[in-house]
Amino acid sequence: MSGLTIGRLAEATATKVQTIRYYETIGLLTPFTRTEGGHRLYDRKDQKRLTFIRHARELGFPIEAIRELLSLSDNPQTSCERADDIARRRLDEVEQRLTRLKALQKELKRMVAECGHGRVCDCRVIEVLSDHRLCQASH
Repeated sequence: MSGLTIGRLAEATATKVQTIRYYETIGLLTPFTRTEGGHRLYDRKDQKRLTFIRHARELGFPIEAIRELLSLSDNPQTSCERADDIARRRLDEVEQRLTRLKALQKELKRMVAECGHGRVCDCRVIEVLSDHRLCQASH
């Protein structure tokens, strides 16, 4: 019986064994077979699927979106409109997060610039962190 063991699959995809088992538990990945001793064996299709999952996770897609994208991928003749919608939603989330992060960056720069480098009792950083009303932006 040929195939990749879970350890070899983990190595080939730079994924922890426990993560692969988790993906199995939640139904994203299923070994193509098991040995008589119950050891999992995976094929190249499983490796490709795990690579897809890992890349989607790196891009911040939530598990349910990945599940839906995998389902779409399993049906290659269907319209990609739903996949576009999922990616567009993720892009919107990233853009909103960037906007919030830029506001935080601006506030932190202001706090640091206003620091007099004196004593903690006069520290602007401590003062602003203690009283949200001293912030110039909502975050």
